[in-house]
Amino acid sequence: MATINFHANTTSTPEQFVAAVTDFGPGRSELFPRSADGYLKVHSQGASEADVTEGSGGIWERLHYDWSDPGRIVMTTTDSNAWGRNSGHTYTFTRLPDGTTDVDAVVVREGKNVKGRLLEIVVGTIGKGTLEKAFKSTVKAIEARNEPEAAEEVGDAS
Repeated sequence: MATINFHANTTSTPEQFVAAVTDFGPGRSELFPRSADGYLKVHSQGASEADVTEGSGGIWERLHYDWSDPGRIVMTTTDSNAWGRNSGHTYTFTRLPDGTTDVDAVVVREGKNVKGRLLEIVVGTIGKGTLEKAFKSTVKAIEARNEPEAAEEVGDAS
């Protein structure tokens, strides 16, 4: 099983980050490069959880999203054509005194078949850099998504 940890500091609030991660509308691939719109299917969605299938490049997974804890989002793999049930993603948010947010992400990949086991090896070794680049791209995209909101707040303060 491959476990990969990422960390970033962002100007986005935990609420803004949660809102972006749990926005399952069109254009999701602008925030998450590995989530192509053609794979996206929302099976159910409530106030703090969702059942969603997403993926790209021939790899898909069905995830149970849980954001009932405002400082954390847990995405557990419930089905996939490559990943086993111990796979998933967890984002943990820490609001800092300077108004920024620390984001810690943990990605767990357990291959459930030959394809998945080969991908697990790649992800756990040479693929870490690609996943980290995608994570940082997501953080920047979420910040950009919230820039107009921040500009409005500055304008309101004048």
